[in-house]
Amino acid sequence: MSRKIKLIWDFRGPASAKTAEHHEIHLKEYIAIEKLPLNITGFSIVNDMHATAFMVVTDENMIQVRDALKPHRGELYEG
Repeated sequence: MSRKIKLIWDFRGPASAKTAEHHEIHLKEYIAIEKLPLNITGFSIVNDMHATAFMVVTDENMIQVRDALKPHRGELYEG
């Protein structure tokens, strides 16, 4: 079984929540266009000036997605 990696995009500023929410739409579109076997995406509001959007990928897809979408950071996904 391959590891799952959570790729994370950080957004800051007063519009960060809306930006992160909108970015998740683009992540879902990318998954559909590339026909990736992935379906875990989301966004989270850290505080009123910081929000994140994320996509969970497998080891096999990580380099392709990382190079195409340039996430700010990543971490192992437990879930």
